[in-house]
Amino acid sequence: MYRIGMFSKLGRVTIKTLHHYDEVGLLTPSHVDEENGYRYYTTSQLFRLNEIVALRQMGFSIPEISAIVDGHNIAGILTQRKAELESDARNITDQLFRLNHYIKERKEGQKMNYQAVIKEIPSYTVYSAKYTIPNYAALNEIMPALGEKVGKANPGIKCVEPGYCFNVYLDSEYRQTDINVEICEAVTSRGKDSDGIVFKDIPAITAVSVLHRGAYEKLGDAYAYAMQWVEQNGYRIINNVRESYIDGIWNKDNADDWLTEIQVPVEKK
Repeated sequence: MYRIGMFSKLGRVTIKTLHHYDEVGLLTPSHVDEENGYRYYTTSQLFRLNEIVALRQMGFSIPEISAIVDGHNIAGILTQRKAELESDARNITDQLFRLNHYIKERKEGQKMNYQAVIKEIPSYTVYSAKYTIPNYAALNEIMPALGEKVGKANPGIKCVEPGYCFNVYLDSEYRQTDINVEICEAVTSRGKDSDGIVFKDIPAITAVSVLHRGAYEKLGDAYAYAMQWVEQNGYRIINNVRESYIDGIWNKDNADDWLTEIQVPVEKK
């Protein structure tokens, strides 16, 4: 038998750790001298200590290790830990993808106009209406008029705070004229459907978010960046892109101060 100091050297663990394992009942000494309180361990206990250390290095907690070595719910505990590690691995891979992309963009001489962020967009109740518009400038008149129309038909209707107004372009490709668009505004409760205006619930999404500061004519650059980022970082687009308006003609006099968020619904490949 070995006194605790020698056993700690054999097992490459501290005496403090062995005391703790004794206190929680994970590894108790084979013998304790009643006169001096010295603790003694046997060579065979090294196998149990090695198993404990191995499980600790896999990230198991002390209660989980106690259950495993005592034969309680082993399969369930191992399966849960495996799932946690796989999730961690996916997250690390995702972070590495994004870091490499960030490093590439910051190379000398490259100006960074945009950044991409993964966001969880919650579900909302919205009112929506679909239009075919002659050009994008027409939205400056259609969108305020739509809000007034909804308010008159639904007295007391309230928009969420902060506001969430977005457009979804329904054409399969970019168009400069005869553009099919759905205009949406998030509200706190459902109202009455009428005259082409529909209230509906939209699901939560995971989205790649890119912010664009400035006039809408330059939004194509933000879209191009977002699509490139999605492709290079291991995601796929799963639904229509949302174009969300944070600041615009209604509260900013200068087009350079308009703020628009491109939200691309995605999932990992």
